[in-house]
Amino acid sequence: MQAWGEAVWAGPRRESFLRGVVKRALAGNEPQPWWMPRRLLTVVSADVDDTAGVGAIWILWRPKSSRMREHIALLEWFGEQWRYVGGSIGSGVDPVDVDVLDVSSGGGVLSLTRSLDPPHSIAAAPWISCVKVRLGRDVSHVLIGVRRLEVPEQRSLIAVWESPRISRGVRPVIVALGHDGIELSRMGPHDSSATV
Repeated sequence: MQAWGEAVWAGPRRESFLRGVVKRALAGNEPQPWWMPRRLLTVVSADVDDTAGVGAIWILWRPKSSRMREHIALLEWFGEQWRYVGGSIGSGVDPVDVDVLDVSSGGGVLSLTRSLDPPHSIAAAPWISCVKVRLGRDVSHVLIGVRRLEVPEQRSLIAVWESPRISRGVRPVIVALGHDGIELSRMGPHDSSATV
């Protein structure tokens, strides 16, 4: 028998839950649902690029438990609604203390719903990618390509973008900015994902 929280994550309830998180993120609100206890499920971060029509949500199941699991959900806008297109599950064990910038655990999925658009080809469908970004205390904003994101209180966020399938392994430039707007650190598209 599934626990109540796990039942929320199953089937059509998962899509409804994720759409609610995206809706809160687009409105600039806290992505964590008020009715979901954080001890059961914590929405660490949600990022939505509404211009590209893609989103990513970073979730921890049972964050304080030895059975903690991390879920990354990727979504896209298609057919006048947000749709879950894939994701990953992991142990959620990552470094916590970061001096300035840490980029890790990238992932991606082929846009299956966009492959339904003419010319109806998977080869022409874009790639949806994301990375987890952890930031130091001196960082107030981060640039993901041309998008500027405010650093949340917990100093961790997920960043999402869309790219042509041919360049699916290439992430945008990620720049950490200080409180005075000065660049503190930068990771280029081909730089290794190491703490800076």
